[in-house]
Amino acid sequence: MRLVSISSKKDWKNIKKLYKTAFPSYERKPIFIIKHTHKKGNTDVWIIEENGEFLGFMITLNSEKLILLDYFAVIPEMRGKGVGAKALKTLQEKYSDKKLFLETESVYTTAANIEERKKRKRFYLNNGMSETGIIVNLFGTEMEVLSHNCELSFNEYSSLYFKNYGNYALKNIQKIRL
Repeated sequence: MRLVSISSKKDWKNIKKLYKTAFPSYERKPIFIIKHTHKKGNTDVWIIEENGEFLGFMITLNSEKLILLDYFAVIPEMRGKGVGAKALKTLQEKYSDKKLFLETESVYTTAANIEERKKRKRFYLNNGMSETGIIVNLFGTEMEVLSHNCELSFNEYSSLYFKNYGNYALKNIQKIRL
């Protein structure tokens, strides 16, 4: 298993197909925004592959010292087989000199998919991520922020959004708890 930088229309097609099924509509940015930030150099788009076979993708939002794992999905037939754990470890190594963090749906709220949220959070905690204590309302969804081997302040967290999306993003991120 390895991470490969996106390089073709076929890669984008595979990502779009999985993106639409792996994330609810309220969590998906329009794909043209991801492509735009990728062209500007603010987003890395990684294909998870083995022997040339598409297994999933990881999309990061970047700044000089901060890396947000913005989207991470593995194809359904490969889930639970260690692909996600290997991909996350590879990403952690790739960005070991930066503050790597991610958002996951909060387990501290009422939700129809609470067991799925707990399982996802447990996956991240079992694979090197740690709680930051930061919980936000991000575009209407309560999210917990987890980090890898670093401390992260709310100001650092929100600065990445501001750098990439300006005041529009800041108007849609509210601290719930620190």
